[in-house]
Amino acid sequence: MHQSTAHQSTWTLPGLHLTDVTLPVPLDHANPSGAQIELFARIVAAPDGQDRPYLVYLQGGPGSEAPRPTDPSSPPWLPRALREHRVVMLDQRGTGRSTPVGPDVVLPDGAIPSGARTLRAASPAEQAEYLTRFRADAIVADAELLRAHLGAERWSLLGQSFGGFTTLRYLSAAAAGLEKALFTGGLPTVGPGMDEVYRTTWEGMIARSERMWARFPGDRDRFCRLADRAAAGALVVPGGRRVGVESLRRLGHLLGSATGEEQFHLLLDLDPDSEAFRHDLASHLPFSGRNPLYAVIHESCWADGVATNWAADRTMPDAVREDPTLLGGEHIHRDLFAEDPELEVWAEAADLLAAHEWPRLYDEDALRAADVPGAAAVYYDDAYVPREFSMATAALLPRLRTWVTSEYEHGGLRASGEVVLDHLLDLTAGLRRA
Repeated sequence: MHQSTAHQSTWTLPGLHLTDVTLPVPLDHANPSGAQIELFARIVAAPDGQDRPYLVYLQGGPGSEAPRPTDPSSPPWLPRALREHRVVMLDQRGTGRSTPVGPDVVLPDGAIPSGARTLRAASPAEQAEYLTRFRADAIVADAELLRAHLGAERWSLLGQSFGGFTTLRYLSAAAAGLEKALFTGGLPTVGPGMDEVYRTTWEGMIARSERMWARFPGDRDRFCRLADRAAAGALVVPGGRRVGVESLRRLGHLLGSATGEEQFHLLLDLDPDSEAFRHDLASHLPFSGRNPLYAVIHESCWADGVATNWAADRTMPDAVREDPTLLGGEHIHRDLFAEDPELEVWAEAADLLAAHEWPRLYDEDALRAADVPGAAAVYYDDAYVPREFSMATAALLPRLRTWVTSEYEHGGLRASGEVVLDHLLDLTAGLRRA
């Protein structure tokens, strides 16, 4: 890969003015003169709003690119944001038009010491080392370079789910660059308590599973029959992937959304021998080769100074191990990398990353000193980011206002239209930096 230079272009869609920015950034911010990757962001503005302050949208994940607006109402919260801001849709490193992570993507010069040109050609140790550069700390360092490139003294953040984790890292490492910080379902625990988080999410998924089966009693038997197929190696989706019991159990991630029970029921309502079922099952499984970072470094986003050691597998309750109808959510499991041919290339690297001692992401003293107005939507029954830990973290931030609500699930920012963002902006109205 040749060394790139910064590039900027503008274009329009009906009701939108768009600016595409590509910027070279260090693969390793501790070695700024080393290998460079590309960072991409699309700045979305109303036709009359090209001078408004920046609001950076930090996508959930990790491993997913930013939304691609096609009109002023997509995503549904965008119209509210554009009334006061230009929205920076940042493709976090490894995703979208930023240099992507994939087994056959040509690597930047100097990225792998052995000279391997792709991650497939690299050793598992080299893969793992490369992938340690894609956490929230590096995303924040990228964003700071983009802010400087755009000439913004300060900008604001809107962090959804993992994007909220990245926002907290921003407050911990570079608060001087922020005007305000908004969180939606994304206040993580601070410190080495990730095992307690996983135990809590497992208990929450047990309760959600029982609610699902109580609402649709016949579905539990249907799911049991599917689990028997999976255990026998006879549950196969298009492309030849054999879906094991643990992968099947992760359909429970649907239950963390507003219409998830209905989606799950409609899937189980299909003939399991039909092509419709096989394709729909594949589309609903949460971890896939399309966004490999989501699987390979997912647990690391909770690791604040610890090794993950396959936390979801380690903390799985015995009751869940014994009953496949007790579902999982965003619980990554080691066997996934053996079951899915697209993820198999990452299996050994994933083991090495599970043993990796991740550095601290958050500094409690810096968070307590952060002079940044903010607001957080904390969903009372969040399947993925438990409110107990969110509220403990919120207490560290002196200028953060929290809104605890049971009206929305984890995806409330999108599901509510403009409501969630409007309320968070109202909570920060009148709060200004000193």
